[in-house]
Amino acid sequence: MLQSSAGAPRARTGTASYLLPFRAPRMTPMASWTSRLALAVVALLWTSCALLFADASVHDYSGERFVGSGNAFVLHGGSEGVYASTKAAFIRFEKVAFRRTPESAAAAEEDGNRTATVTAAIFEAGGRDAIGSTDVVSGERVLCCTPDMAKLGACTEGAVIHRAWRNDTAWPKVLSASFLPGTLEAAFPDETVTISRTGMYTLLFAHCDASLAGGEVAGAGKTIWKNSHGYLPGRMAPLVTFYGAMSLAFAALAAYWFAQCARFWREVVPLQSCATVVIVLGMVEAATWYLDLAEFNESGVRPRGATFRAATAGALRGAVARVLVLAVAMGHGVVRPAMAGLKSARVVGLGAAFFVAAEALEVTENVGTVSDDHSSSPARRLFLVLPVAVLNTVFVYWIFSSLSKTLNKLKARRMTEKLEMYRRLTNALLIAVAMSLGWITFEIHFKSTDEYNERWRAAWVIPAVWQLISFSLLCAICLIWAPSQTSTRYAYSEEEEEGEDADRDLEDTRPLIRPGPLSYVDTWAISVSQDATKIILRTDSGVYAKAAGDGGKRV
Repeated sequence: MLQSSAGAPRARTGTASYLLPFRAPRMTPMASWTSRLALAVVALLWTSCALLFADASVHDYSGERFVGSGNAFVLHGGSEGVYASTKAAFIRFEKVAFRRTPESAAAAEEDGNRTATVTAAIFEAGGRDAIGSTDVVSGERVLCCTPDMAKLGACTEGAVIHRAWRNDTAWPKVLSASFLPGTLEAAFPDETVTISRTGMYTLLFAHCDASLAGGEVAGAGKTIWKNSHGYLPGRMAPLVTFYGAMSLAFAALAAYWFAQCARFWREVVPLQSCATVVIVLGMVEAATWYLDLAEFNESGVRPRGATFRAATAGALRGAVARVLVLAVAMGHGVVRPAMAGLKSARVVGLGAAFFVAAEALEVTENVGTVSDDHSSSPARRLFLVLPVAVLNTVFVYWIFSSLSKTLNKLKARRMTEKLEMYRRLTNALLIAVAMSLGWITFEIHFKSTDEYNERWRAAWVIPAVWQLISFSLLCAICLIWAPSQTSTRYAYSEEEEEGEDADRDLEDTRPLIRPGPLSYVDTWAISVSQDATKIILRTDSGVYAKAAGDGGKRV
């Protein structure tokens, strides 16, 4: 039931999918207000997301600017896991250039008309120490060579420090572009850097010139990153196979479910129709993610619409599944009629709120993702994750508290078949929640101990397990409520309610009788009169005689 995140190429909160007859409520004032708010937020989300779409394996630097970092100014050019094999993997520079302002050029001339250089360094995560060094005076990590370090002959003053990694003079790969005196642009050559070793690679642009500080330099151009298997970043590559397998798994589940529905179509209840909706949404989500990633891998350009549709399908499935499970837990359609009125508005409002929160998180995490390490800032991510976590907690609490009440009601009514079904549902939900909590703990540990994304090849497992937990719970629900000859036994029946009401009325209208002390007989004897016309019963309390055609009389 918990899920860190929704079911996309990044890790999700969340989980369960499923069922229950759900009747559309009449629009109360509260429901109307909730619906209008949800529509407004969703419309805003669609509009804003259309502006946020970006190509992923193509890293565009248009308008990007340097920021201060220690004694240098840096611009992060991208970071991706790259699989190298017999096929070429590469990073290609295409019209990458930086343009400074005329004021910056004038300041450089006043400072001696010297040349300002921008350095591009490509390095593997394990070789990050080959860029920069430790200042001999302050002991801090610096990128630019200081005067004290230059005096020791360790580097050239004002240049970005780099040295060979593992005695390989070819790595890190360092390129440079210079602002010549009087020019406003420094352009890198259109060069292709071949990657021959699998690893997490980072491209970093840096310069050490104070005349270019304060946002005086803007970037242009792009780099194209390609793995040996295609354009997908290495972290996402295994997800193509995974979502392909999930699509087949959903297809198999759908085939089984639809076959059962066709076989016992006369016995299908609304509860099972709602399960069909969740199965279809799951199929759409898995297939959309597969098509999105497959096209991205082939073309190098992430399909703008497909990514958004996949994120939306995942958020919608999660919201619908939670609402249906909550309705089942409340007993609607099983031990009571379908929801309506204020309670229905509250459940639908909670589901709408979860959809909006999950949609915002999914879109932010997946749409426009360029690098393997380019996720949202910690504050922004917390702002998006917190509402989803809170709403998940509300759903879990409400579901289990409702299940407890429903189980007690079934016990009181002695509905053994429905009671057993609800017990199996409770066990399945408990297992799913326990697995979700355990996986959240592992995910937090995994990410907190992998600062430099060196375990990027295993990162795909995080969202994959969330999908498996959700799918497993859906399979369990489908087995519990599979259409059969006895399906109608699990549906709500007005006769049961009327029978219960009649029993309550009978019990309430019975006269209250105060019982007296019970009499008992210690000894007794029975005999027949001499003329055989009477039967005589002798007890401690008296003698009784009965003649033919006469009632018993005390003698």
